[in-house]
Amino acid sequence: MKKLPGRIHKTMMGLSVLAMLFVFASCGQSDSYIRKAMEEIEALDYDAALTSLQSAEDEGENARLVARARGIAYMGKTSYEEAVEEFKKSLSLSNGFVQPIDYDINYYMGAALVKLGRYEEAEDAYTAIIDLDDQEEAYYLRGMVRLKRSEYSEAMTDFDRCIKDDPENYTRMLDIYNALAENGYREAGVEYLGKAIDDGGAKVSALDRGRMYFYMGEYQKAANALEEARRDSGDADSSLYLGRSYEAVGEYNYAKTVYEQYLTTGDANAAIYNQLGLCDLAMGEYHKALEAFDAGMQTGDTSLMQSLSYNEIVAYEYLGDFTSAAALMENYVKNYPEDEAALREQQFLATR
Repeated sequence: MKKLPGRIHKTMMGLSVLAMLFVFASCGQSDSYIRKAMEEIEALDYDAALTSLQSAEDEGENARLVARARGIAYMGKTSYEEAVEEFKKSLSLSNGFVQPIDYDINYYMGAALVKLGRYEEAEDAYTAIIDLDDQEEAYYLRGMVRLKRSEYSEAMTDFDRCIKDDPENYTRMLDIYNALAENGYREAGVEYLGKAIDDGGAKVSALDRGRMYFYMGEYQKAANALEEARRDSGDADSSLYLGRSYEAVGEYNYAKTVYEQYLTTGDANAAIYNQLGLCDLAMGEYHKALEAFDAGMQTGDTSLMQSLSYNEIVAYEYLGDFTSAAALMENYVKNYPEDEAALREQQFLATR
């Protein structure tokens, strides 16, 4: 059977840009079609959302919010050129006074431009936000774009500014590490985290220290810190990173025990279920992996749905049930058309 471990979807640890943006609360009661469209976007039904937005336009609902929502729906369909045009239209409908939605639209437009590889324009979108309001997120995202443009010094200046007002935000520092690592600067990222640990001293919690050691590849130090964090708080992150530290050195039995112990607390955590399923896959326990991935999807955590859905398909492939895998893959590529690895895998499944 075709091996797939390189394409298994891991837990997504980075912050989602879109999840931090404008909450759809500015529509009036009359903007019912826009609200319906946003619910359809949440359900990944982008075509239905576009139909609802046409109705919203026909009914004279808020034109600016219609254009914004269309842009988001087009992003979901990976139609980024159309998305950018809708976001520009939404910006052009401003009344001249800066509002939260102006920042929001620029964030979305920047994300669409990044997808198109139009990094200079994306940088301009984030700069527009910074010019209006020194927002930490905008500095971080502009730094990421500058890394893609091989502007390392300028990117680090943005990252330093990003954490200037919140020097103990270690989650953000991990985001910066991930950005550096993804763009070919992992060694610099490791040094960045090491300096954060040294500079923070006793202020760095056991959890944050363990997470940073994990990404630095110092798994024993990570495990020691995370065991302490788990004893102190018992939260999901301490168990998640502790288990992943043991996975990294091939200790799947111990990692699985960590995840199972956490789940006895009654917290149906999607990320924990996903990692438990990955352990089961690594140990050849494919039916148990399916149970874990299904339990993760039942939590309703949309941020992990893509990873869980893909990993479910992998489990069926390992079981040799290519019929079920193909049926699930057909639905998966409709929901996540930008996943090129999945498109290739769909072609493979068509030959089985």
